[in-house]
Amino acid sequence: MFKEFKEFISKGNVIDLAVGVIIGGAFGKIVNSFVDSIIMPVLGLIIGKINFQELRLVLKQADGVNPELAITYGLFIQNVINFLVIGFVLFLMVKTINKLRKKEEEAVEEKPTVDQELLKEIRDLLKK
Repeated sequence: MFKEFKEFISKGNVIDLAVGVIIGGAFGKIVNSFVDSIIMPVLGLIIGKINFQELRLVLKQADGVNPELAITYGLFIQNVINFLVIGFVLFLMVKTINKLRKKEEEAVEEKPTVDQELLKEIRDLLKK
C-alpha cells in the first residue's frame, strides 16, 4: 500500500496540482491586496468617498456585553470584485495558453512525417 501511495505521489499530475494550488493561494493574496489597496479606494472615491469595508446593515446595536450584530455587505462587494479580477486574469491566462497550444499544433502539423513523404513519392510515381 505504501508503494502504491509513493507511486501516486510521485506522478507528475499530483505534483503539478500541488504547485498549482500553492501558486493559486499566493496569487489570491496578491489579488486581495490589489483590490483592497488600489481598486476599492479608487472606486470609493469615484462613488463618493465611501469605504466599502464600513458598509453594513446594523441588525442590533452593541451593548455593554454583546458586540454589534451587522450584515457587512461592503465586504461582500469587495469579495465579488476580488472574484471578478481573479476570474478575468484566469480567463486571460487560459486564452494565452490556448493560443500558444494552437501555434504549437500548427507547427507540428506543417512538418510531414516519413510516412507522408513516402506516400507523396508513391503518389507522384503513380501519376507518371
